[in-house]
Amino acid sequence: MRVSPAHTVSGDPDGPVVVLANSLGSTRAMWDGVRPALEPQFRVIGFDARGHGESPVPPGPYVIDDFVADLGALLDTIGAPRAHLVGLSLGGMTALAFAARHPERVDRLVALCTSAYLPPASGWRERGATVLAQGTGAVAQPVVVRWFTDAYRAAHPDGVAAAEAMVASIPPVGYAASCEAIAALDLRAELSRITAPTLALAGAEDPATPPEHLAAIAEGVADGRLVVLDRASHLAPLERPDAVAAAILEHLLDSERTER
Repeated sequence: MRVSPAHTVSGDPDGPVVVLANSLGSTRAMWDGVRPALEPQFRVIGFDARGHGESPVPPGPYVIDDFVADLGALLDTIGAPRAHLVGLSLGGMTALAFAARHPERVDRLVALCTSAYLPPASGWRERGATVLAQGTGAVAQPVVVRWFTDAYRAAHPDGVAAAEAMVASIPPVGYAASCEAIAALDLRAELSRITAPTLALAGAEDPATPPEHLAAIAEGVADGRLVVLDRASHLAPLERPDAVAAAILEHLLDSERTER
């Protein structure tokens, strides 16, 4: 059963719609450094994935189809037949699956620090079990270590602490159920169905979804290209918001790329 995600709308009310999809363990606040660059030209929609932030927390386990259905519900709620999709990690998986299954509803796609297939499933299920037993605070520190480069963590302790607090705020049921969705995920055979021009944006120092995962996405879709951001790990919009915003804008505004 699909849910109606909690969301915010900002920017140009008459502009093309851009939807920003959050990662596992984050909320729509992860895009706060990127949104201002998009708002002058786009109607920007930020939302919390099911089980996260202010969105409903249905019982698990979840599968990627649930997140795809929720994204469709969101587009229907805001009255957007088509939209640009921008997603990171779990949000990127959702955007990829949605674009493969509903190509007529996607203008352009940006998949950041994500993967079409992220084994081993056992690791995700073990993390979910830990969260259910001990709460999301138990995984906040080891998760956030992988979100940022060593240099960023050393220079921005307050930012690291805020990120750990964000992870710890996620309902355990929602976090664990989302881990189940990633454990079962395999979109490799669906990539060829994605016809939207696609930017696969990788963090050069991302241990969670290394650049080769984004290269596989760029190669697998009908019209893809890979960009690797230096000095960036997994949560690139928090670590390098200006660079991420610039890459998104360049892709969305590139009139020379063929609309499918």
